[in-house]
Amino acid sequence: MTRTIVVGGGIAGLATAALLAREGHQVRVLEQNDRVGGRAGTLDREGFRFDTGPSWYLMPSVFEHFFELLGTTAAEQLDLRMLDPGYRVFGEPDPGGAPRAITVPHGIDRVVDLFDEVEPGSGRVLRTYLRSAAHASDMAERYFLYNPFTRWRSLLRPEVLRAAPQLVRLLGTSLERFVAQRFRTPLLRQILGYPAVFLGTDPRRAPAMYHLMSGLDLDEGVQYPMGGFWGIVERLEALARDAGVEIVTGARVTEILTRRSGSRVHVSGVRWQERGAVDDAASGSLHIEHANIVVSGADLHHTETELLPPALRTAPERVWQRTESGPGAVLVLLGVAGELPQLEHHSLFFTRDWNANFDDIFGGDARVPDPASIYVCRPSATDPDVAPPGHENLFVLIPVPADTSIGSGGPDGTGDAAVERAADAAIEQIGAWAQIPDLADRIVVRQTIGPEDFARDYASWRGGMLGPAHVLSQSAMFRTQNASKRVDGLFYAGATTAPGVGVPMCLISAELVLKRIRDDRSAGPTAPRPAATAVPR
Repeated sequence: MTRTIVVGGGIAGLATAALLAREGHQVRVLEQNDRVGGRAGTLDREGFRFDTGPSWYLMPSVFEHFFELLGTTAAEQLDLRMLDPGYRVFGEPDPGGAPRAITVPHGIDRVVDLFDEVEPGSGRVLRTYLRSAAHASDMAERYFLYNPFTRWRSLLRPEVLRAAPQLVRLLGTSLERFVAQRFRTPLLRQILGYPAVFLGTDPRRAPAMYHLMSGLDLDEGVQYPMGGFWGIVERLEALARDAGVEIVTGARVTEILTRRSGSRVHVSGVRWQERGAVDDAASGSLHIEHANIVVSGADLHHTETELLPPALRTAPERVWQRTESGPGAVLVLLGVAGELPQLEHHSLFFTRDWNANFDDIFGGDARVPDPASIYVCRPSATDPDVAPPGHENLFVLIPVPADTSIGSGGPDGTGDAAVERAADAAIEQIGAWAQIPDLADRIVVRQTIGPEDFARDYASWRGGMLGPAHVLSQSAMFRTQNASKRVDGLFYAGATTAPGVGVPMCLISAELVLKRIRDDRSAGPTAPRPAATAVPR
């Protein structure tokens, strides 16, 4: 039986562990924190249950396919609710003017009517735009996202060759320019450009290929898994354990061990430290765990620069010096007394000059944007279990530079000064733009999280929220792939490797590791197989 160690119990680590255990591997997950989930975390305070990471459920076909690989279905594992409206967008008010808002409904015909109402004649253009997005999404899933890029002729398919001229245009044009060529109204342009932030980049830098993201929310719709993304983590953990995976928390891996055989270097296991007493975290005993395969679901920068010696690094520090980071984040978790009907389940707040926002986040003179374009999730609009009766649960995400000097958060205003200033400004902005003048006075629970927390809790490179940005040079085959070039038997999964950021991409990265181990060089999703070890129902 193949002995496999998975470093990190985040979404990608759990997903990889479950797939490999079903394949017949003996799998042990080593997670440094007290709980699994990684960035898809949870916080319970005074009757509120906050997701502390992802909150926007997109690419349902990826989830469905992943669960099929484990012998089950999304319907069996998740209680999904379609959101209608899908989300609301608030534009920055003109000086002395009334707030502006657009509510995006569920259903393509209704979305087309909305665009026509805001910008006459744009509905027909939107239909063409979304047909292009659907085609790009189909091509991505069939030939790029699930492709380990170990055999280049996997791309020499008639469908890819026929689409090559269009693909080249989409890769050579920025998303911002692609949208601006088709729509005039700034707020509509922002609705079509904001998915670049989910990819960790600026619409001026994201390839137009990523217009496929608009098809995911405007065409397919936006769903919510009851229980939030923490509920998804719980199902992944249960499926992994059912498949025979052993999960150890409080286990910090300090080194990936290797052995040399002739001219090749092979992985041989890991060294890890057990957490000691609460007042002395370093007092725990040291362990060496032998393995045939090691999969790191940890941040790739941490894996490469901390867990491997310099001679065995596929991505040494000099590579990271020319890598473009995605944004950091200040997260603000709020428990609010009373109802907030002004906000949908998802709300987006866009500043008038959002290019200035992106310059603040990604430019040479990086700073916390003020005002900021922010995202607000109100899961209590759909899920009554995330807040006490008569209260609302708000998750506020403020994109900031990936910079640990911004600091850490804390409970009830006790975080570092820059983090709490950003939180105060966001609360004031939400109250003003959404016309909730007493919002600040109704807050009964407040918790902030800053870039330094991401670095400490998840070994996140530069304290970033997502990982390397999805600019062209860091997308698809140009992104760091899922196997070490220098150590046989060492593989990588998660948002910082291929295919990229986001929970669906983490699930695909787990499948790419499975493909690498099988030496499966195919470009598309893997066909389900019977389990070597059955998954109990």
